[in-house]
Amino acid sequence: MTTTKTLGLIGLPYDANSSFMQGPGRGPEKIREALRSNHWNLTTENGMDLNACKWRDFGDMTFEGLSKKQVCEHIETRISETLKEVVALLSLGGDHSVSFPVIKAHSKRHAGLNVLHIDAHPDLYADFENNPYSHASPFARLLEERAIKRLVQVGIRTLNTPQKMQARKFGVEMIEMKDWRDDIELAFDGPLYISLDLDGLDPAFAPGVSHIEPGGFSTRQVIDIIAKVKGTVVGADVVELNPIRDPGPMTATVAAKLVKELFGRMA
Repeated sequence: MTTTKTLGLIGLPYDANSSFMQGPGRGPEKIREALRSNHWNLTTENGMDLNACKWRDFGDMTFEGLSKKQVCEHIETRISETLKEVVALLSLGGDHSVSFPVIKAHSKRHAGLNVLHIDAHPDLYADFENNPYSHASPFARLLEERAIKRLVQVGIRTLNTPQKMQARKFGVEMIEMKDWRDDIELAFDGPLYISLDLDGLDPAFAPGVSHIEPGGFSTRQVIDIIAKVKGTVVGADVVELNPIRDPGPMTATVAAKLVKELFGRMA
């Protein structure tokens, strides 16, 4: 049995629910490569050395031969089991559909779970392309099941009428990118989960995503959000890295940097 100080990392290399192009299934592999690169060290900006911190990599899940529904159930079960061994867990996607079962598992462990969602897209479609498990719908599913207490979305810059109606229906708190100010205070009472879609960043900083949407956050702004948000961070995910579109690999390195800073907060 691990101690209560243990942090966890798990990969969810799944992109069958991507609506535009596949590729995010290779995200966990590329983020780990960037994280292990000897071009930098594993000290976070708040001074935590990941080499000295007790954390465990649980490897990647496998999904061969499973239907989309079975994948969702498999992820929820595995995350629930893993949460028994760690104080906080960071999941690597994969497309954003994996966040539905991951957050659902967290909500069963942490009563009154809040979610901070950083993204260009609200991912609130009630039904997108006849796929209830679409990466465009994870937060609709969570809200329908009343799995989370509060959802705050930042960086949004693609709010259309169907998703606006969904946000009103479920009381989603949304700060569109056009309304963002760096002095906005994000504060949560109780456990907090951070879901970070890399296309929440401007493509100048994170070009390696399937759904490029100009006008987003800088890397510095996202790091500051992670550092300054008020709440007890009990889990997080970093999703939608598409190595096929990633030069450098620039976006994988940005993702690894954000993983480091999320670990720093969770510790």
